Amino acid sequence: MTGSIPQAQPPPENPRLPLWRWRRNPLLRPVDRLQGWIGLCVLVAVAAAAPAAMCAAGDTAHRHYERIAHHQARVRQHIPAVLVHDVPRHPEPGSAEARETLYPAEVRFTDAGGRTRTAEIPVAPGLSANSTVHIWTDADGTPTDPPLDADRVRSHGMGWAALAGIAVVASGAAAYRLAGLALQRRNLEAWDRAWDETGPRWTTSVE
Repeated sequence: MTGSIPQAQPPPENPRLPLWRWRRNPLLRPVDRLQGWIGLCVLVAVAAAAPAAMCAAGDTAHRHYERIAHHQARVRQHIPAVLVHDVPRHPEPGSAEARETLYPAEVRFTDAGGRTRTAEIPVAPGLSANSTVHIWTDADGTPTDPPLDADRVRSHGMGWAALAGIAVVASGAAAYRLAGLALQRRNLEAWDRAWDETGPRWTTSVE
């Protein structure tokens, strides 16, 4: 009976020791060193590109939202409005939740063109009809949010900077992973060719 040649088995990867490719090892292959150099190059590139991308994205976003804030400050108006109906009281008046809770209520106001209009806006609980509240309106006289303030502009800029940094790191990790998969496939093909040459020497014949 002739024994069959077992399938070639390359040495397993050790994810806990990513720097093993830099150690002295007689079994270390050129492709292992190549993968180590690729990893080092990707690490250096990410370390250099991430801060630059974050600064560029953050600065661009900050200037963009600053322009929006300045435009909103020019065209939006903070005007008085009068409540049409009583606003319900909060179940726990004076509590922290009551101070943060807003109820939709109908208000009447006069826009920049002199027209009397009504709209529904969120207001604090417990206000009575004919109470005066202040609302923001846009250039058309429609109630809107207040203009962006400095904190919100800064928050938007920091958000885009963080996204840019994450994108650079993710791109570097993806590039290293793709390179590793390509090298692993090359390794398996090389092991198969080598085993085709050496495997028959391990085969024995038994009568």
